[in-house]
Amino acid sequence: MSAVIDVHSHMFTENWLELLRRHGGPDYEVAPSLDSPDTVHYKGASFNVLEPQHFDFEARMGKMAAAGVDMAIISLPAPGVFWGSGDISLEAARSVNDDFSQAQAKYPEQIRWMASLPWEYPELAVPELTRACEQGAVAVLTLGNINGRHLTDELFAPIWRAIDDRALPVLVHPTVPPGTLDLALSQYAMVASIGFMVDTSVAVVRMIGEGFFDQYPNLKLIAAHAGATLPYLVGRLDRVYDVTRRARVNISKPPSEYLRQIYYDSVCYEFEALEMCLRVGGSDKLMYGSDYPFNLGDMEGCLARVDRLPEEQRHAVRSENAMRIFKL
Repeated sequence: MSAVIDVHSHMFTENWLELLRRHGGPDYEVAPSLDSPDTVHYKGASFNVLEPQHFDFEARMGKMAAAGVDMAIISLPAPGVFWGSGDISLEAARSVNDDFSQAQAKYPEQIRWMASLPWEYPELAVPELTRACEQGAVAVLTLGNINGRHLTDELFAPIWRAIDDRALPVLVHPTVPPGTLDLALSQYAMVASIGFMVDTSVAVVRMIGEGFFDQYPNLKLIAAHAGATLPYLVGRLDRVYDVTRRARVNISKPPSEYLRQIYYDSVCYEFEALEMCLRVGGSDKLMYGSDYPFNLGDMEGCLARVDRLPEEQRHAVRSENAMRIFKL
């Protein structure tokens, strides 16, 4: 059986957590919730539980071995480093990147990592991208919105150009979406169940509509959580493109063709959802992911669903696609 590479897998670090506790306010705070005594909240809406396994690489090694996962490309998830001043955001990014680089040095066969960047400060982010790549970063993680700013905001153009020049993979990972308060997503864990899916889907559809993928042709974008709602909505996206002039002011091909260009992970919880993602993206664009170590993560289940695929697709998704795009 082929190797297994996990492209959607997270870690926090103690240095990052201390910075968040000190500088995350007023929007972000770490406070108790029904699910954990340490939970990240955004304006009162809980969205990330912090458990011991989020900080424990030895526990990760045991979990990966038990599940049959050979390598994880780890990343810092929401809220990332998007809080505090430019100096604080850069300090948090450098701290995480240094800690992840040290983890790769300690576990060279099991760990690779994605760079965290202070996106709101491009003059700081671009040099940090260079430094992180020199330390071993193989990709970048960004959130679906950056403190309410769309990823296509002109502010971020220097960062996207630097990423495109390097042809780096970028995992678009969701965070608390704009409108969370108006939609009362703080109730019933709706940030996690539907809010995250909205955040990723809106980010990618906006990129398509604004001609982003034509502007950055070397970009290898990965839409988290099996593309969120995008595989389910592909027919509607194309129909709107066909009948609505304002949907195609910047593009000359239907959204489904752009969705065929980007990449996806396998983080979903029904085999039928995985099949739908494959039909939209193709077997050369899907990669195994687990969302470990979150309580929603499912290292074994996600792999079991991948292993139900036909043999040729299974090997591509388990590791071959990741080896190609991350240049492993």
